[in-house]
Amino acid sequence: MKAVFLDRDGTIGGTGGGIHPLEFSMYDFAPKAIKSLNEIGIKVFLFTNQTRVGRGYFTEDELLKGFQMMEEELTSQSAYLDGIYYCPHKPEDACECQKPNIGLLLSAKEMHNLNLEECYVVGDTGGSDMLAANKAGMKKVLVKTGWGEGSLTKYRYEWQEVEPDYIADNLVDAVKWISRDLEK
Repeated sequence: MKAVFLDRDGTIGGTGGGIHPLEFSMYDFAPKAIKSLNEIGIKVFLFTNQTRVGRGYFTEDELLKGFQMMEEELTSQSAYLDGIYYCPHKPEDACECQKPNIGLLLSAKEMHNLNLEECYVVGDTGGSDMLAANKAGMKKVLVKTGWGEGSLTKYRYEWQEVEPDYIADNLVDAVKWISRDLEK
C-alpha cells in the first residue's frame, strides 16, 4: 500500500512556526492537492510534531479540536485524510515519535499495512521531515513553503547528508511530482 505523509505547519498551511491549533489555516491550494491524492487512491496521512502541547502552550484537546476543524474544511472540499499522527512531547522527553525519529511512521505502517519504501514524505523542514523520511527509507519531497527555503540554505547543515528526491514550490507541485513518479 502506497501513502503520502504530509507535515502540517509550513506544508499544508500555517507559517512553518508554532501556531495555536485553533488559529491554524490551510493554504488555499492544500485541499485541492490532498483531493488529487485521494482521487488516485493514495492514502494521505498528516504527521506532525506538536511540541507546544508538551511545553504547555496549548492542550491536547485544543490540538484535537484544531485537527477536527481542519478535517471539516477538507470534507467541505471533497478531500480527506486517512489518519493523523502527531507527537505532543517536548524535545527533552526523548520520545520515539518526534521527528526526525520515525515512531509516527512506524505506527502508521503497522496500522495500515504500509511498505514505507513505497511511500512519500512531503515537508518543509530538512532537519525533521527529510531526516525522518530518509531513516524510514521513504521518498523525500521538500516544499519551499514554510521553513522550506531556510531548510535549503541557512539550515542545510542540519541535514547535509540527505538529498530530497524532489524540491517542490508548494504542495500542489509536490503532488504533481508524486503522481508522475507513481506512473514510473
